[in-house]
Amino acid sequence: MDFEPMGVATDLVILTVQAGSFEVLLIRRGIPPHKGRWALPGGFVREGEGLEAAARRELAEETGVGSERIHLEQVATYGEPGRDPRGRVVSVAHLALVPDLPTPVAGSDAASASWIPVADVLVDPGRLAFDHHRILTDAVERARAKLEYSPLATAFCADEFTVSELRGVYEAVWGVPLDPRNFHRKATRTEGFVEPLGATTTRDGGRPAQLFRRGPAVTLHPPLTRG
Repeated sequence: MDFEPMGVATDLVILTVQAGSFEVLLIRRGIPPHKGRWALPGGFVREGEGLEAAARRELAEETGVGSERIHLEQVATYGEPGRDPRGRVVSVAHLALVPDLPTPVAGSDAASASWIPVADVLVDPGRLAFDHHRILTDAVERARAKLEYSPLATAFCADEFTVSELRGVYEAVWGVPLDPRNFHRKATRTEGFVEPLGATTTRDGGRPAQLFRRGPAVTLHPPLTRG
């Protein structure tokens, strides 16, 4: 039986929320194929290298972003024939949703690297090289789902935050406005999600708002649903 030669690659979807904007880390390719087009960071897995190790190396090489404190999780594997003009390539996509990342610096085969609003990328299926629009779409849906059943959104807030600030993270990631009163009720009544500090702030403007911190919950019961 003949086997088709195949390369193994990894692609990274690094997402963050900054200044109320849900953004993805992209590189502009400096070499063929698709030279000059935006793409997800990534590249081929080297001989003797694990998938996650390859993902972390490519992230550092192409964007200058260190990955030691970034939790990566696999999203899916993509292996449709013709997805890469260089030959048969199977890619394992990794996702990270993290706060406080530095300004990326291009390197390796990337001409530039930038944070770009997710909505601006998803609206144009032809903007990204290869099948990266599909990979980004899948990863964004995974990230949005994680906010439903985990307290991950609190990582994008200060140590002390208001429910309004927390709601802003959900609105940025989900891309939809949320009813303030309904969200406040759900957030404060979900066991272990947030804990009141007994203090208030006026930084949101208007009346003093109660301050909270992240609670001990690992999962949210019931989940905060987008619907």
